[in-house]
Amino acid sequence: MGFPPRELLDLQIRVRAEQQSPDWQARYAARFGVEGTVNEFVHGHGIRRCCRYRGQPKAHLQHVFTAIAVNIERLSGMPPTGEAIPPWLPAAFQDFLDQHGIPRLKSWRAVSN
Repeated sequence: MGFPPRELLDLQIRVRAEQQSPDWQARYAARFGVEGTVNEFVHGHGIRRCCRYRGQPKAHLQHVFTAIAVNIERLSGMPPTGEAIPPWLPAAFQDFLDQHGIPRLKSWRAVSN
């Protein structure tokens, strides 16, 4: 186990505290959506390794068709207009915390000042 230099530790504490602010979370929300989409394409559809065609124009066309298919799949899973979007199901650990009356922290890296 090692200990980081004091400057790095101070920087980590400051950055983690900034991440709890609503302004930072609002800026990160857009990136969060993009990262999730990229992850879905790479791991769910094999965009990086499973190209059926040779050449950039054909590969680009395959990527465009894959994006269209993913968008159709997402739209078909959305509730009809006017209904509330269902919340995410809690993880097993969150269920455990709720059953034992333990309050949830906003982040598992809670910074104590």
